[in-house]
Amino acid sequence: MTGTLNKVMLIGHTGDDVKMHYFEGGGSIGRFPLATNESYTNRTTGERVTNTEWHNVVVRNKAAEVCEKYLKKGDKVYIEGRIKTRKWQDDAGNEKYSTEVHCTEFTFLTPKNESNAEPSGKSQASGNTSAKPKSDNFANKNEFYSQDEEEDDLPF
Repeated sequence: MTGTLNKVMLIGHTGDDVKMHYFEGGGSIGRFPLATNESYTNRTTGERVTNTEWHNVVVRNKAAEVCEKYLKKGDKVYIEGRIKTRKWQDDAGNEKYSTEVHCTEFTFLTPKNESNAEPSGKSQASGNTSAKPKSDNFANKNEFYSQDEEEDDLPF
């Protein structure tokens, strides 16, 4: 295989509200931390162990504004995107690195009645934020719908 792939899919809980930054040209960027958990049972002690991994999520423009409006700390969300590492120098001249997930699609998974979030709709981070209506039990069924799918009567 000659090609490469940089794709990340995460389901986790937001660690904070979306922090927005606006630019002179009208663009915007939103950032928030996302926590994913891994649980297992320690074979020697029989104790249940949970490890949390934190991810820095970046969303741009209209999608960032949608996230700011509907995502709150603790909400469950599906994020799809790509990994990008930034390098910069701090005030002391030291090189610093930050690894981020640049979001291309997202789906709110927290039911509307449990948060101020929009109902379980999928949005494209590229600016197309219209979500296809879903059933109320979407998050429980772990179904994934694409905006590009057309509804039809075909059984397959």
